[in-house]
Amino acid sequence: MERARPVLDALGSTIVHCGESGAGQIAKACNQLVVLSTIHTVAQALVLAATAGVDPARIREALLGGFANSRILDVHGQRMLDRNFQPGGTVRQNLRDARIVLASAEELGVPLESFEPVADALQALVDDGQEGLDHSALFLMVERAAANAPR
Repeated sequence: MERARPVLDALGSTIVHCGESGAGQIAKACNQLVVLSTIHTVAQALVLAATAGVDPARIREALLGGFANSRILDVHGQRMLDRNFQPGGTVRQNLRDARIVLASAEELGVPLESFEPVADALQALVDDGQEGLDHSALFLMVERAAANAPR
């Protein structure tokens, strides 16, 4: 790793050796597990607020001032409010990553029941021809589910 450090330093600012060969794949899977789950949860929070008749922008603002504050709530929450789904990380790329997360978890016997709906929502976006949208478009699937839920 030390021999490669100059190249790694040019690629990023946080360099962490996580272990032997294969550990990087697990690190990436863990990152995507947290990122995609959080994007999905932010979408659920904003849709819950809107469905309850509460301004989701005000909810986001309030959450940014508390323990729920995160870069994802800040950046992707605003993208959801603006309905700006121009790609940063596309649905297609993130579905691939979600499959890696689930395959890794299955191979290791780690249950990820709360992540399966995230992967399903990404697949639904792909099935709808929206694979080129930003992964914050998970909001659209949560919004659709809420609109179709029995009341």
